[in-house]
Amino acid sequence: MTRKIAIIVGSLRANSNSERLARAVAAEAPKHLAFDIVPIGELPLYNPDIDGATPPVAWTAFRERINSADAVLFVTPEYNRSVPGALKNAIDVGSRPYGQSVFSSKPAAVISSSMGPIAGFGANHHLRQSLAFLDMPTLQQPEMYLGTVTDWFDEAGAIKSADTRSFIGKFAAKFADWIELTAPRAGASKAA
Repeated sequence: MTRKIAIIVGSLRANSNSERLARAVAAEAPKHLAFDIVPIGELPLYNPDIDGATPPVAWTAFRERINSADAVLFVTPEYNRSVPGALKNAIDVGSRPYGQSVFSSKPAAVISSSMGPIAGFGANHHLRQSLAFLDMPTLQQPEMYLGTVTDWFDEAGAIKSADTRSFIGKFAAKFADWIELTAPRAGASKAA
């Protein structure tokens, strides 16, 4: 059975390390996983005053893409010991209106990274707090705190080290197993 995985990349920068990591996971993952990088840069800031019968088109498109996924992979840098504002906004857009979250019960995994050795630890754990509230069963092991990632990629954006590609492949395989263990069964409600 093919599983559709939505990837939300926390960085808005073109060809960011986070986007490169997301693409590396997709390349090394089991072939029954189909990945969809869902853009978040054009989402208006969440405001409940405009979330009525006709919410912004960008919100509706984002919600539909997440709703159609079987699981969500979050790949993010760390900004000021937390997640980038655009990622937090995407979470807010997808989790509202209250009781209609597109994230509820979807299996999730988190990859955080940084140019330095701290490896996005703060962002990873702040994000996990939100995912717990959103009722997303989140993969615990292997932990994916990736430091000094700037030097990992060649000029084409591919990971240079075979050992690193293998590690990412093992993570992707574990996430695939996690999805099968925790994904909602057919007929289960997707809304909280």
